[in-house]
Amino acid sequence: MNSLDTLIRMANQIAANLMHEPDPAAVTAEHIQLYWDPRMKAMIRGDGVTGLSDTARAAVDQLR
Repeated sequence: MNSLDTLIRMANQIAANLMHEPDPAAVTAEHIQLYWDPRMKAMIRGDGVTGLSDTARAAVDQLR
């Protein structure tokens, strides 16, 4: 498993754990923004990233 696979798994887990929130994508994006290293955020925002859940994808799309 490479680093990107790990990040995808992590993003999906965070999104799944926050599904009880009114806007799980926004809270997932906030978590990633606050706690992930800039290199991790850059990697997950890269072109051709597949395997993200719909919520995790929406969160990644919200990242600055």
